[in-house]
Amino acid sequence: MAKKISVLGSTGSIGTQSLDVIEKNKELSLYAISANKNIKLLEEQARKFLPKLVCVYDKSLYPNLKQRLFDLPVKVTCGDEGLYECAASAETDMVLTALVGIAGLKPTLWAIEAKKDIALSNKETLVTAGHIVMQKAKENNVRIIPVDSEHSAIFQCLDKNQNEIKNIIITASGGAFYGKTKKELENVTVADALKHPNWAMGKKITIDSATLMNKGLEVIEACHLFNVPIEKIKVVIHRQSIIHSMVEFMDNSIIAQLGAPDMRIPISYALCYPKRMNSPGNELDIYSLGSLTFEKPDFETFPCLSLAISAYKTGGSMPAVLNGANEEAVLAFLEGKCKFLDIPRLVQCAMQNHKVVVNPALEDIIDSDMFARECVRKELVK
Repeated sequence: MAKKISVLGSTGSIGTQSLDVIEKNKELSLYAISANKNIKLLEEQARKFLPKLVCVYDKSLYPNLKQRLFDLPVKVTCGDEGLYECAASAETDMVLTALVGIAGLKPTLWAIEAKKDIALSNKETLVTAGHIVMQKAKENNVRIIPVDSEHSAIFQCLDKNQNEIKNIIITASGGAFYGKTKKELENVTVADALKHPNWAMGKKITIDSATLMNKGLEVIEACHLFNVPIEKIKVVIHRQSIIHSMVEFMDNSIIAQLGAPDMRIPISYALCYPKRMNSPGNELDIYSLGSLTFEKPDFETFPCLSLAISAYKTGGSMPAVLNGANEEAVLAFLEGKCKFLDIPRLVQCAMQNHKVVVNPALEDIIDSDMFARECVRKELVK
């Protein structure tokens, strides 16, 4: 029997690629899909895959979507109630969380509490509430399989050797602006920042890649996923995006995972785990690679990486503030309300003004996120 998958965020970059993987694998079937606002693509996906559940989060769009799908044997839902049904339905076997930002936190927890295995693409879930999420997963005997290419690589390299880790080495492409000086970054445009050299991704994560905040978030995520201290995690600039991450073991040997820069490969691995199946992802032509390069990151020009490390070391509610401020600052940049170099400044401002909650509950995390966003908004109008 095919494994039934719920894809939360099916109209985004990871969501659409996940549906491509499901379509081409007979051992997978699509049970539920959700989107925030894109009902045009949601309708197309519903007609193509005929899932049992279709959810639009924006309640104002529910009547329109309901009318569009009136002739299909699918249940149309909306809001938190609909998202909960997609995440926690007794019929689904695995939930792929591809929602953007902290919006993925509650649905991931709902799925975990319903004892559904998680294919995790939403790194902000662990950045903001890793201590809660990982404990809930342990209590409910739920597997969290990472979808991010870097964490998928680490997961594959470990292969049950978690107690023998010396260092985790996370690779970073460097984004659109690798090698540039702060002076050169003063007047870069949104279009410039969205020109990622290797990956086709959504706008938010592409900007995070350009600032190196994405790598900072991935460092925090790795600490939670693999239960390692941050001192054991290194970041290396690897422009080619062929080695997706590495693990150095106690005997000083290093195991790396290689593959073409194609997200359908880690998506396929997560959805099919523990099996390996044929993937629609591109094959890696080892003969065409040429040289692979590795360099230390530039912490001074790209301070977001340092801010993320500092937030994790501070602990408590600070990572939630880091994440919330960054989401708001990136949105402002995309909307032309601030410059590229303002992003780390705005994040740092929110962190400096936050009174840390040492052992935050879920409500504290949500409050800290809201505080950070409001802090950024106030700073933008000064």
